[in-house]
Amino acid sequence: MAQKVIAGVTVDVTEEGYFTNPAQWTRELAAEIAKEEGVQLTDKHFDVLNFIRERFAKGEALTIRSVGNSGIIDIKGFYGLFPGAPMKKAAKVAGIPKPASCI
Repeated sequence: MAQKVIAGVTVDVTEEGYFTNPAQWTRELAAEIAKEEGVQLTDKHFDVLNFIRERFAKGEALTIRSVGNSGIIDIKGFYGLFPGAPMKKAAKVAGIPKPASCI
């Protein structure tokens, strides 16, 4: 297991940088990870991140479609918040393991 120092905090991550222990996540760490991913977080970002973390905690599958059907944001808006690879970036910023739906 690899470790990474983010904002002065050592966290457990995979080789790709995804958290292996979601309990280590904080909003401050999310902001630093987002900067690395080229994303400036807003309240809407945190609404999406909280939704993703809640779904993950329940053991539910995470997909772009499930986020788009969340009632928080539509798919186009999700791509706008996390350009390029929204589910991969959002999962990394949310401090959860890489979803199985991501290649």
